[in-house]
Amino acid sequence: MARVKRGTTKLKHRKNVLAQTKGYRFGRSTKERMANEAIAHAGNYAFDHRKDKKGDFRRLWTVRINAAVRTLGLSYSKFIDTLHKKEIGLDRKVLSQIAVEHPETFSRIVEQAK
Repeated sequence: MARVKRGTTKLKHRKNVLAQTKGYRFGRSTKERMANEAIAHAGNYAFDHRKDKKGDFRRLWTVRINAAVRTLGLSYSKFIDTLHKKEIGLDRKVLSQIAVEHPETFSRIVEQAK
């Protein structure tokens, strides 16, 4: 069997691993073994936080809607309840966007829901 020299392959792998950890602190950006571990952890955190981001945004929308509705004399829970009862089909993302960008339109929606 012929001899296989892996120098170029190994260097290419090392270069790619270290490129992924550019900007990391201490040995994680310069040492291949530490960099591999850092990449593995980073991938896990990225996966988990992609899932968490959806909940974070929903909480942000809730806070924005609540702040806008309170100035108009309602609470968030009562506002959402009346929206459901009146069958106004706007989701929280759209409502928060309207509340921030077009307050007069939002106040008309709140009056319609009352």
